[in-house]
This record gives sequence, structure tokens and C-alpha cells, in this order.
Amino acid sequence: MKVVIFCGGLGMRLREYQENIPKPMVPIGNLPILWHVMKYYAHFGHKDFILCVGYRAESIRERFSRNGSRPKAPNTSLMADKDRELFENDLREWNITFVDSGLHSNIGQRLRATQKYLAGEEMFLANYADALSDVPLPRLVQFAKGHGRVVTLVAAKPNLSYHVVSFAPDGAVGEIRAIKDIGLHINAGFFVFKRDIFDYMRDGEELVNEPFQRLIKEEQLMAYHHDGFYACMDTFKDKQQLDDMYARGNTPWIFWGDTRNAEQFPIHVPEPKWPIGARVGL
Repeated sequence: MKVVIFCGGLGMRLREYQENIPKPMVPIGNLPILWHVMKYYAHFGHKDFILCVGYRAESIRERFSRNGSRPKAPNTSLMADKDRELFENDLREWNITFVDSGLHSNIGQRLRATQKYLAGEEMFLANYADALSDVPLPRLVQFAKGHGRVVTLVAAKPNLSYHVVSFAPDGAVGEIRAIKDIGLHINAGFFVFKRDIFDYMRDGEELVNEPFQRLIKEEQLMAYHHDGFYACMDTFKDKQQLDDMYARGNTPWIFWGDTRNAEQFPIHVPEPKWPIGARVGL
């Protein structure tokens, strides 16, 4: 399957890290988070990528394009030789198409910009490019194929340290609980789309607003329940936490190089945890 990755946003909440670097190029360890996301899909055999670029598109093109027979590894003297070799070998194997999707476009507009590159594809994968997870991709794909609806999203527990407060009209607090303890699930940004998604989209619409509401009304939006690891690099604090995990070798999103592989995931369709069309963290 082809993999669409939305990597054109401004990443405003990461500006404290570095002003002029696009979020997908912010490194985890020595390699961009975009590489980590692409490597996840490639591990399971999905190596045909469509990158929707926008802000600082030239930076992403430069690092993820081939220069003659030699791909361009991220330009950093801190990168170990093994990381540089891994990056270069991956780019030789991956097929990457860059789509200029606009500087200020929303996700819906970026997705529509890829439509002509998906001609003939019955299904395709998509991701926001700033989230890491140990979602078992073969199970997710089989779940999507099994129920046959137009869109499948991964519903994951949020990696937030906030607490939810319930209180009476006079302000008296009745309960305070950590978000992770209340059973809330959010749209994790891991998608499986049928090409029919484009029939539900109009020019200028944000993906999770109007198009997803149409899908819900027709019971064409499904949630794959995932209670495993999920982390979104939304802020500098998130980056620091992921860097710390990487430094300690605590990297549940890294399937490559360990004992997990696609063959170890049973091919079955799990029962959905919510009714068809349920609105989960949209």
C-alpha cells in the first residue's frame, strides 16, 4: 500500500526548539521523526511514500531525495556512521513522491492534493508525521479490510500529563483524575483509507470536521482500539521525553532490529470496541 504522510505544517508549538526547522525534520536521537514514522511502515513492507510538503519543503526534499546514486543523510556531525548508513540504505529502497500541498493548508486540503497520485489504489495508509506508536500494522490493515468501511482510525490513549476536573456549579471540586486514567481515547493520526474517502471531501474542508461527520452519518468511520504505546511530538517537552526514551533504549515504536515482525501478528479481524461510526476523539 502507498503511505501518505502529512508533513507540511508550521509546527508552531515546537518553535522553542528551533525556529526554522519543520517539525518532521526534528530528530529523535540522531534521525528525523519523519524517518522513524517512515521506517515503521517500511518494516511492514510499505515503502511507497507520498510526502505532503509545505513549510520549509526544501529542507525535507533535500534530506529525503537522492543525489545521483547517493541519498542525502541529515546534515549533522553528531550522526553516528551506523545511523547515516541506515538512513542512506533506507532511501535507496524507498520510493518517495513529494507533493506541494501548500504552506497554510489543512490536513483535508493536503490529502486532496494527493488524489491523482493514488489512482488505481483501492486502499492506502496515512499518518500525521509527528506520532510514534507500537500499533501492530498488519492487524490494523486486516481490521480495515475485514469491516470494509471507508476509513479506519487508530484510537489511542493520549500521552498527556493533564488532569480532568469535575466540579459543582458553585465551584466545589468533586473529582480530579489524570487523563490517562479516565478511559479517554483520541484520534492517533494512524489511518487506513479506501480511495472512496475523496467522495466525502470538499475543497477547503478539514479532514476530521466535515468529511468525518459525513462518514459517521453513513456508518463508514471505524476505530481500531489500541491501548499500547502512543506518543505525539507536539511540544519541546514531548521531544525531550522521546529523546530520553531513545537514549535509554526504551523504544517500543521501533520494530526493526528486534524480535517482532509482521509474521508474528495473527491475521484476524478483532471485534470493534465501539459501535460502527462512533465518534472517538475527533
